[in-house]
Amino acid sequence: MAEEKSVMVVGIEDNQHSFYALEWTLDHLFKNYNYNSNNNNNSLFKLVLVHAKPTPASIIGLAAGPGNVEVFSAIETDLKKIAARVTEKAMEICHAKSVNDVVVEVVEGDARQVLCDVVEKLHASILVVGCHGYGVIKRTVLGSVSDYCAHHAHCSVMIVKKPKIKA
Repeated sequence: MAEEKSVMVVGIEDNQHSFYALEWTLDHLFKNYNYNSNNNNNSLFKLVLVHAKPTPASIIGLAAGPGNVEVFSAIETDLKKIAARVTEKAMEICHAKSVNDVVVEVVEGDARQVLCDVVEKLHASILVVGCHGYGVIKRTVLGSVSDYCAHHAHCSVMIVKKPKIKA
């Protein structure tokens, strides 16, 4: 009887830090495993990519007034297009690195909570997130997905930082 693989969740969003974290993960944790033409692999992990799609209300706030239905609808359409673009690019990265056994989920909500919820639902053993490299003030004002997940996810959290190019 085959042993069930541990689940690795990788948070993906529409920025270079997120895609770098995915590439780093594939290069360092998946490249040494053999893949066959049946899209099966002998890696240690089942790979699940998760994109948290914000709600339109979180973008425009709770402002009420005439015309908000059209604005809400336009924002929802844009958010769906962004989610499709992010997941498509993530899959292209996986395929380019010969990692084809991948599950992609788009979940509506705040990225911090979405990632922690998916980790719990799938009983993931590791969560990988990118890091924007914000300073203390910006991180405090904007909030940090990686900081939140490091403190609240019920699994190990790996924060992948893109190296800064020194001039």
